[in-house]
Amino acid sequence: MDDLGNIHQIIVHLGGWDLAFNFEAMVMTWTVIGLLLLFGFFAVRGRSLVPGPIQVVGELFVFHLYGLVEDTLGKERAKTYGPLICALFMFLLLCNWLGTIPHLEEPTKDLNTPLSLGILGFLVAHVSGIRAKGFKGYAKEYIEPFPFMLPLNLVGEIANVISISFRLFGNIMGGSIIILVISHLAYSLVLPPFLLAFFGLFVGTIQAFVFTMLTTVYISIQVK
Repeated sequence: MDDLGNIHQIIVHLGGWDLAFNFEAMVMTWTVIGLLLLFGFFAVRGRSLVPGPIQVVGELFVFHLYGLVEDTLGKERAKTYGPLICALFMFLLLCNWLGTIPHLEEPTKDLNTPLSLGILGFLVAHVSGIRAKGFKGYAKEYIEPFPFMLPLNLVGEIANVISISFRLFGNIMGGSIIILVISHLAYSLVLPPFLLAFFGLFVGTIQAFVFTMLTTVYISIQVK
């Protein structure tokens, strides 16, 4: 369990405040971003009617995710939000898979990462709602069916951010704890590698998909 407590932090002194940054999570996050940029570069370079392996993978992601976004938001709004949803899913997927590589850690194991993405989805959804309905129409929904429901509606919106963020964080961190505990008990023989593949690949993929689809649904609720 000591491995989970060893957090490499950068302390920045700003006035009377000490700001702590998780150095490992920052490096892993930028590693994922760099890998996605490389993937995008090679996927679109030399595009042809007979695609190569990287182009095929890219097209599969775009095709299936755009289909899900169209089913949820409609064809017109899919053109606006489709790129965001595709990028979000691919980012989360690679973040969650990163932990299956020795000596690398999932950025989503740091609560700041899923919480930041949850806040991002919250802002996108509500700004989109204001643009689609106008501020009066948007604000009116928070006092329906009765004005005294306003506090409950506000709490419900904040709870969505907390729920979606902690769900992702809890599953990734929980998987890491289980793997670490069983590794110490079984001396990293047969079961831990299987668990690593299960939590890193299978659960990581499911959680990335759930987070992405919930974000899509939140946007859909606000714009419709």
